[in-house]
Amino acid sequence: MIELYYWTTPNGHKITLFLEEAGLPYTLFPINISKGEQFGPEFLKISPNNRIPAIIDRAPADAGTPLPIFESGAILLYLADKSGQFIPRDLRGRNEVLQWLFWQMGGLGPMAGQNHHFNTYAEEKIPYAIDRYVRETGRLYGVLNKHLTDREFIAEGYSIADMACYPWIVSHDRQNQNLDGFPQLKRWFNAIAARPATQRAYARAVAINPQPNTVPDENARKVLFGQSVETVQQK
Repeated sequence: MIELYYWTTPNGHKITLFLEEAGLPYTLFPINISKGEQFGPEFLKISPNNRIPAIIDRAPADAGTPLPIFESGAILLYLADKSGQFIPRDLRGRNEVLQWLFWQMGGLGPMAGQNHHFNTYAEEKIPYAIDRYVRETGRLYGVLNKHLTDREFIAEGYSIADMACYPWIVSHDRQNQNLDGFPQLKRWFNAIAARPATQRAYARAVAINPQPNTVPDENARKVLFGQSVETVQQK
């Protein structure tokens, strides 16, 4: 049994996408990040970076004690290896998936995340920051669109690379990106959106948080955007 500590963010959706596709039994524990639940002492034992998602595998392959894992990319890789699904076993195929997984973790996610922040959440609208992250998000969309020209999915078959990238494309409107300008990306996006496991994963999200894109109130803003080294050391 997998315990998933989750909120309705792109990084959270990555893990529900995998679990629904793989058919692994799991229990979902919502961690409302706008209320500061990510700073609870029990959660910090699992995720010391006070970020969702995190998991505990109650039945790890080594038959040892329950295994906690944080960071969405690490969780996807762990679950793929555990289940033997959604990552190739051959050297070249595996490394193709890993390259695109790390591309999302180091590029698409952080850049789109800053896009969301300065476009939607920042109280002060800074034109330079908005332009910077909208343009970089568009560049990354272009990279993926070009890569998808001659293939159905990011690697050979549907994989954790697709699951990592898809949730960050869902909010393309908020990122000031028009998928009509990225036809191969749009085709890929629509194909994943139509998968039954994708629909189940996002239905779970709506049941937990019906309004995920609501601009936070002042208290939530302090929790989400007001952290520093001092606040981390106090937890």
